[in-house]
Amino acid sequence: MSEPSRSQAAPPHRPRRFLFVVPPLVGHVNPTLGVAAELTARGHQVAWAGMPEVVGRLTGQGATVYRCAGPVLGEGGAGRPPDVRGPAALRFLWERFLVPLAEAMAPGVGKAIEEFRPDVVIADQQTVAGGLVAERLGVCWATSATTSAEFTGALDGLPKIDAWLDEQMNEVRGRIGDPESAADPRFSPDLVLAFTTEELAGRPARAGDRIRYVGPSIAERPATTDFPWEWLDPARPAVLVTLGTANTDAGARFLTECREAVRARAGRLQTVIIDPEGVLTPDFSETPDTPDSSNTQGIRETSTTPNDKDVLVCRYVPQLPLLERVSAVVCHAGHNTVCETLWHGVPLVVAPIRDDQPVVAAQVVDAGAGVRVRFGRARAAGLGEALDTVLYEPGYRIAAERVRASFRAAGGAVAAAGHLEALAAKPGGHATPNPEGD
Repeated sequence: MSEPSRSQAAPPHRPRRFLFVVPPLVGHVNPTLGVAAELTARGHQVAWAGMPEVVGRLTGQGATVYRCAGPVLGEGGAGRPPDVRGPAALRFLWERFLVPLAEAMAPGVGKAIEEFRPDVVIADQQTVAGGLVAERLGVCWATSATTSAEFTGALDGLPKIDAWLDEQMNEVRGRIGDPESAADPRFSPDLVLAFTTEELAGRPARAGDRIRYVGPSIAERPATTDFPWEWLDPARPAVLVTLGTANTDAGARFLTECREAVRARAGRLQTVIIDPEGVLTPDFSETPDTPDSSNTQGIRETSTTPNDKDVLVCRYVPQLPLLERVSAVVCHAGHNTVCETLWHGVPLVVAPIRDDQPVVAAQVVDAGAGVRVRFGRARAAGLGEALDTVLYEPGYRIAAERVRASFRAAGGAVAAAGHLEALAAKPGGHATPNPEGD
């Protein structure tokens, strides 16, 4: 995997401490891993505030994770009905998950800041407890923006939703932040790290003076599952189908249609379908539907016979290494999945479901790097046509490679670490100085 050159790194600074505040969402934690690794390589100390059950699994052993309480999206009151879409889904996300998450995480974030004494807090854009608590305690903070939807004018056509969100921010600030402040906790007043580029996201409509487009932060991840690499046939294009980790409740019909579409192209291509919840039913009567407890590869083949050379259904895959081997990706237009795919110059078929996904899907189409289909109405025939389009019309790959080039040039984790170092060195930038470094 190609990485930005270390020669881009800024001159060494004295050791600092950086605290990442992240939600229990894989796509929001992953971009922080490369930045944290780069900061550590430069001699700094790094820690996370979040849920160790999620964060620790992604960071690997040895990482410092301060426990924060909070709901998990898809569970209890944060479990969204599959048919909740559009503005209603955005309201649901903030009202039932992100605002309760902020309030639940606030005590843990405060404790982490008191114990770790960071020079800079890096708060996920949708984990507003990080910015609000840091601001209240007088600690310098930056935003980790794992989606560009909120600063590219996505809500310009929805003034009522935009006003409602501002009201939510004001109310949660009054409960856990500094009531006298007027800063939007989604956008640091000093630095917003955007893990994309203008080549994909377009020009910002807000916070443009603070945004630094660093491109995706791609880093090696702890191995959590194996993959039968020998199954891939180098003579045929491979396709990856994924709906991420938070959409399987809505995805059974869509994944079934995708499987039918690629079955119709048996012999021409191979397809890996990620099905973490086992929502696909077997399409061969002789296929076992029970996972083999002796399977050390961590793979469940819910619709694949042992001799099936066309479709492989897995609960999990090592996504980054697999993206190096595929020719197209069908996905929900999640920002993390889209950026990781385009990092590899691979075109997409995007079927947005909710939240920021329609915005990201529009960015993909506007960049010429993919085709959009209707998630709720997609059928096998249309999915197959869209897949053929991105696979065999070269303009889509050319556009994907153009975005890839912009990503690689942006600097990724190296650039992000440099911006954070500069912020940490800013006079008066923090109010809890390092007892060991000053």
